Amino acid sequence: MAWKRSDDLPGNHPAEPAPAAPRPAPPVPSASSPSAPEPPRRSGDRATIGPSIFIKGDLTGDEDLVIEGRVEGRVDLKQNNVTVGRNGKVKADVFGRVVTIEGEVDGNVFAQEQAILRQAGAIRGNISAPRVVLEDGSRFKGTIDMEPKERHGTGHQAPAAQTAQASAPSRIGAADAGSAGESPVGASRPAQAG
Repeated sequence: MAWKRSDDLPGNHPAEPAPAAPRPAPPVPSASSPSAPEPPRRSGDRATIGPSIFIKGDLTGDEDLVIEGRVEGRVDLKQNNVTVGRNGKVKADVFGRVVTIEGEVDGNVFAQEQAILRQAGAIRGNISAPRVVLEDGSRFKGTIDMEPKERHGTGHQAPAAQTAQASAPSRIGAADAGSAGESPVGASRPAQAG
């Protein structure tokens, strides 16, 4: 508070600026606000379905996905990478650019570029991809289709020799292979004497 002497005239002193009114704070957008924009995603971002999550239904999106939980339905990320982690259990058809399986998939796998079945992974279903990697010890039961898509206008398809079939699942360990009539991927079965 300033005291004013009675002999001071307003014209003798320079005017003091009036105090500025406090500015109101800008509103903070809430997560439930429909107009709140989402931060842009970087190209290296990927979503993760954790081990305790169970999803029943179709999954779609525009980012890479790692599945460590359980999914039943359809996984459709044709332009992105899909990884089924070691804890992942998927009962669905899986569509992706590069599909990597370290867990279990009970369904068909469709990869635009490459399908990779890691050593600890298992697929019970068909694989359709131009490039397929089955690591030693992985388990697979189904067919593999590596035919390129039809060329536009020519109707030409690759020869049937590029389609592989696996009639029995492979298992880790040669001891299981002999007793169950199945062989691990990459292992040879001993010849039986007749």
